[in-house]
Order: sequence, then C-alpha cells, then structure tokens
Amino acid sequence: MDLTRYIRDVPDFPERGILFKDITPILKDPAAFSFVIHSFMDQFADLTVDKVVGVEARGFVIGAPLALLLDVGFVPIRKSGKLPAPTYGTAYSLEYGSGSHMEMHQDAIGPDDSVLIIDDVLATGGTVEASIDLIKQSGASVAGIGVLIEIGALRGREKIRDLRIESLIRV
Repeated sequence: MDLTRYIRDVPDFPERGILFKDITPILKDPAAFSFVIHSFMDQFADLTVDKVVGVEARGFVIGAPLALLLDVGFVPIRKSGKLPAPTYGTAYSLEYGSGSHMEMHQDAIGPDDSVLIIDDVLATGGTVEASIDLIKQSGASVAGIGVLIEIGALRGREKIRDLRIESLIRV
C-alpha cells in the first residue's frame, strides 16, 4: 500500500516555515490504519519486547494497538505535567526550535524490560532521544524504534546510530 497518498502536508503549521505531516487521513481509513499497525508487527517480528512506548500524542494512536497485537503493555510518554504518579523527566528540542519536557511514570517500565518506541515522525531526533533517555532512566533497554514517517533531510537517524530504526515512509 502506498501510504504517502494518505499523508497530508500542512504548510506553516505549527509555525511559519514548518511543513507539518498530518497522519489523520491514515487514521480515518481502516485499511490504511490496519496496514500501518501490521507493517510494524512485521518489521519487528524478530524482536522480543516487554513494552511498547508511544510518544505523545500520535505515537499513542499507533503504539497502543500495536502493543495489544504484540500482547505486551503500553506506556505513554507525555508532555510535562500530564501524568499523575511520580515520573522520570527529560528536556528536548523540537525541529522548529521550541524546547519542551517529556515524562514517563517511574513504575511503567522495569529495569529488565525490553522496549519498543513508536512515534509518528522522526525529524531531528529530539523526541526519540528524549524517549531513549526516559527508558534508560528506568534501567530498561531499547529494542528498537518505529516511526511512521522519517524526514531524511533533518537527519534525526544520525543521532541514534546505535539503535535499530524502522520507518514506513521516508521523505
């Protein structure tokens, strides 16, 4: 399936000069959405994972059904102040220059867990690096990283050379 036909480009969002990759056309089409989830299952069929981590917010939409199909737990990584229990936290930068902070519950992942990170876009690598940091704070290991869209020109993959990254769409 050609997933690129389901990606809507939105110019100047969330800031002027940014070309936002909108995945909602995939989500509203059951065949395309199913293809995405099953493609990630196929990409990571050789891994044994204990948890799937989804990065706020679109990583939740992909990561949660993937975790169900893999029969493992799902863990949300959220922006600061959104999780009610004690958290690990880390700062990161977005491709359009704004700094932010992400958190994960301290009891969400155990030190012996093998974790698969799922996010919608790999751009500069800031959110993936922050997710890796949170997982390492828990003592767990990252088994792999799955992203729906990889924006090659922003070179995020280069920051994460030592980990396996699978992307379904490269632009």
